[in-house]
Amino acid sequence: MPRLRTAAVLTAATALLLTGCASSGSTPASPASGAASGDAFPVTITHALGETTIDSKPERVATIAWGNQDVALALGVAPVGTDTQVWAWSGTAEPGLYEWTTDKLDELGAETPTLFDVTDGVDFEAIADTAPDVILAAQSGLSEEDYTTLSGIAPVVSYPDIPWFTPWRDQITLDAEALGLKAEGEKLVTDLEAQIADATADAGFAGKSAAFFYASAADLSTVSLYTGGDSRTALLHDLGFDLPQVAVDAAEEGSFYLDFSAENADQLADVDVIVTYGDDTLLPALQADPLWSTLPAVKNGAVVVVGEGDAYSAAVSPTPLSIPWVLERYVADLKDAAAKVQ
Repeated sequence: MPRLRTAAVLTAATALLLTGCASSGSTPASPASGAASGDAFPVTITHALGETTIDSKPERVATIAWGNQDVALALGVAPVGTDTQVWAWSGTAEPGLYEWTTDKLDELGAETPTLFDVTDGVDFEAIADTAPDVILAAQSGLSEEDYTTLSGIAPVVSYPDIPWFTPWRDQITLDAEALGLKAEGEKLVTDLEAQIADATADAGFAGKSAAFFYASAADLSTVSLYTGGDSRTALLHDLGFDLPQVAVDAAEEGSFYLDFSAENADQLADVDVIVTYGDDTLLPALQADPLWSTLPAVKNGAVVVVGEGDAYSAAVSPTPLSIPWVLERYVADLKDAAAKVQ
């Protein structure tokens, strides 16, 4: 398994833990106070690891894994602690928070939350030290053992079905309900959908297929396809692309990625637009490779390389704050690639 994919599994399936810059978009409006009504409680949330009952409005919110802190912040609630987003798997980034998250903290006038170290998995001691009333983990890969330990600290909202397979809409819905902000969460989803619709209105993605990959110019013997259940490829569908059948089928089997050897490159011939981690050396390397160069997307140059070590790489793993932050740039890059499809 490539080191990038390994880090994503351990820290946040879509969290390519990096720093850098991308075009800013508008941030969804959040409630003025972010205050949950006490009338919403108690609330019981059913998820893959059990049932969680939250008896009263959470005052202190901890978040772990990928994007849950952004749900809280988009709803006007500043977490007391969260997992580090920028992770040094690349050797170039110091653990910290991404720009879209720090911007929202500044907007709310909130202090930087305690950052939980994810080097060795869940940082139980640091989480306990923040004395949370609830722990949000709707997009995560918690094991049953992790969940049991965390539940001894505070009520935990885990993923609804498959680890790391929580669509951003469901993540918002689950986390918002736990905060007593169900209606606000539904409005946030509607606002984000409207932003996506506006940004892609004339994009010309309909009828074209796209999928998200990991590939390394240094070793093209194998590439990895993120399946339709993974948030990165799912976002491409949200933007208007069809998904290749192989990505759909693998998602139904519960896999979030599949490896393809160069000898099986032809199995990916129906992908019109390839989106992949990597740098400027990747497309020339693919086009020079005797097997990968046979793919129509590679021949046409319909390849979007989103970096590997910067925030753009991370922002394509959607959260309610990263979507508007990256949307303009991402759609523009995808339009350029889609225009090359023959």
